[in-house]
Amino acid sequence: MNNFKNSKMNVDALFLGPKSENAVFFKEMMEYSITEHMHWRSGYHPEDPDLISTVDRYAPEYRDTLYRTEGILNQLSSKLKTTSVPWFSPRYMGHMNADTLMISNLAYVMAMMYNPNNCAQESSPTTTVLEVEAGLDLCAMFGYDVQQAWGHITSGGTVANYEGLWVARNIKTLPLAVAQHPEAQHLLNGKSEKELLNLPVSKILDLIDELKKRHIFEVVRDLTCRGVGIEQGKLGKLLVPQSKHYSWMKAMDILGLGQQNIVQLPVDESYRTDVQKMRETVFSLIERGEPILAVVAVVGTTETGSIDNIKEVIKLREECEQRFGVSFYVHIDAAYAGYACAMFRDENNQFIDYDALIKRYHSEGIFPKEIVWPKPEVYESFKALNQADSITVDPHKVGFIPYSAGAICMKDKRIVDLISYHAAYVFEEVQEKQRKTDKVQNVLLGSSIMEGSKSGATAAAVWAAHRLVPLNLLGYGKVIAAGVTTAHWIIQEINQCEPFIIGDRQFSIAAMPAPDFHMVNFMFRESGNTSLEKQNQLNKRLYELCSYASGRTYSNDFLTSSTSLTHEEYGDTPLKLCRDAHFSDEEWQKVRSVYVLRAAVMTHCLRDKGHFDNYWAELKNIFADKLQQLVDEENKLNHSNYKISV
Repeated sequence: MNNFKNSKMNVDALFLGPKSENAVFFKEMMEYSITEHMHWRSGYHPEDPDLISTVDRYAPEYRDTLYRTEGILNQLSSKLKTTSVPWFSPRYMGHMNADTLMISNLAYVMAMMYNPNNCAQESSPTTTVLEVEAGLDLCAMFGYDVQQAWGHITSGGTVANYEGLWVARNIKTLPLAVAQHPEAQHLLNGKSEKELLNLPVSKILDLIDELKKRHIFEVVRDLTCRGVGIEQGKLGKLLVPQSKHYSWMKAMDILGLGQQNIVQLPVDESYRTDVQKMRETVFSLIERGEPILAVVAVVGTTETGSIDNIKEVIKLREECEQRFGVSFYVHIDAAYAGYACAMFRDENNQFIDYDALIKRYHSEGIFPKEIVWPKPEVYESFKALNQADSITVDPHKVGFIPYSAGAICMKDKRIVDLISYHAAYVFEEVQEKQRKTDKVQNVLLGSSIMEGSKSGATAAAVWAAHRLVPLNLLGYGKVIAAGVTTAHWIIQEINQCEPFIIGDRQFSIAAMPAPDFHMVNFMFRESGNTSLEKQNQLNKRLYELCSYASGRTYSNDFLTSSTSLTHEEYGDTPLKLCRDAHFSDEEWQKVRSVYVLRAAVMTHCLRDKGHFDNYWAELKNIFADKLQQLVDEENKLNHSNYKISV
């Protein structure tokens, strides 16, 4: 990985900018990208004659086709400018979107002109190699041994999660298949079915090596679930947090595992998976003799940005192996916050000790001295990621890469043999060639992953970003820290904010406690209101006024997103939020949902305190205007209802 260790990186020079401040450079590089491709075309066998003559180009229908092309592009531009969401502006703080890296946009366009399909290397000889390199970049960031690991680009975190569960499913059934094959049974020493369904992942992968030595791997693999299907409920339960992404429900459906085999783990007051209740659930399943297919933990939940205690998940698995002879697959859904792992690594990719990390943050100016991030338990979670079997991460979120770019990293590349559809030795041989020649040859991505045809331009975008912005604290660390810093300042200002006086009504604003990452959830409350239902209606209407739902996205002063913290997904955890907002327990039991405004603070533009102070002053005025609009609407409605009743 070429990270230009000794070069200084300016964060503002990475993005086009909210006001297109880097427009001149961007246009030059865009022109370069297109021109290089045109030279490539014209230089291919220059002895070939032109197939479109000057006379052809001046034919009426030819010119008309070009004019119509221009007209359609004008229409498209108008539509895009009218209704697209301005992610690039700090006025947008909602979903996990922000400005994208110029290098990634340019690399995407440059590669797109060659139209590579990373399904097979013969249709993408350049970008397939880039995809494998980008995948290994991410593996290294998570602390995996890149000689043993495997990673690749997906269309998004959803597909990456599917692939993680696909692998977990297939690996769970390999010991059962080995036990059925007469030439392989001795490898398991007569273990019971219960023991076979609880083997550690590493021991199952060692079986693959043994089967290959005996040249019977493909035959045995056909006896796994990929060949003979799944017996209902036999593979056990998938443990996921209540805060899970919806993709896990879909994954259990698609892979034939059944949604009834999902066990939801409660969350604690920090909206993380409750460690004690997770332990109780696991021990209860073991006591009942129920296998555990996999445990999923989340690094950056979709709604609150919470980071599960990964260290405790790994410790629990080790404890289960030692005490009960029971093991399970561990997958981490780090789609949102996975790239933050770069913030813990130095220029040599070493994970930095906590105290030294905080000192470097402050000495390098990555964080202001008044901000101490991360919380110690969050630090330990990132440090433990290298013990997980697989990890989902989305470059198109905190990697600041254009859509669509997800990724999955696997600790041990041998696992891919269980889902691949080529000869078992090919993958191994390709990796050997890579180590010896520093090049990847005959990479069969399409037959080793869930997707088929896939954009090579995306791989180029991710690869280029990693080369310009190192996956360490001085690269991505500086970019991501800008959002974390801004999130802390926003919460601080919200908690100190004076009430908004609108006529004879008073509204206050409150934020949820300091997040694990940079998701800020906040809500407005009207003084004197004791109805949680009315409270939710207030914030829902404010969301409508501050979102695409307003119908005037481009002219809106502030754009955000929202979510509901429901009893179904979080149990009684939101009750504390209700109490802090002075709503009774009875109100919570009646409504069982709290509607909040939700802002993933990813902008790099407000890390200067002066810029932030100006921004916050403007934002308070915007909030006052939105509240005034809401009050005016209610007054108008009340007046109309009064006239009707009279």
